[in-house]
Amino acid sequence: MADYFCDSSALVKRHAEEVGTAWMQGICAPAAGNEVWAARVTGAEVVSAFWRKVRGGTMSTANATKVTRAFKDHFRNQYRVVEVRAATIEEAMDLAQQHGLRGYDAVQLASAKSVDADLQSMGLPPLIFVSADDDLIVAAQKEGLATENPNSHA
Repeated sequence: MADYFCDSSALVKRHAEEVGTAWMQGICAPAAGNEVWAARVTGAEVVSAFWRKVRGGTMSTANATKVTRAFKDHFRNQYRVVEVRAATIEEAMDLAQQHGLRGYDAVQLASAKSVDADLQSMGLPPLIFVSADDDLIVAAQKEGLATENPNSHA
């Protein structure tokens, strides 16, 4: 059992067939006993990704409707959703400046750092930050987080 913080690029893979889908399904399966954390903004990002796939012709409307429904259920009932607070945004602004991250990527990283600090303050093992974004993975590593890239699990 482990604590995973998954950004939107990782959680999309749980529902849309891509490299790393089986690995993401494994770590997110309730039977695995892992805690899966996600920032509140991830909800909008993941649903947006599904429907961009429809517009791009790589996912059918029927499949997007199905996976959107499943994702929303998981988001409400399976993930530990992290609220984005003013302090998170302050940290995200600093991370965007330090690492040249996009806005929501910086929010993802700031949220993960907050969860990791809380876990470690309770004497729990460190959080594992999961993203399919190489730049975000590098930034997370520089910030001292353990990382996984689902693209490495073909």
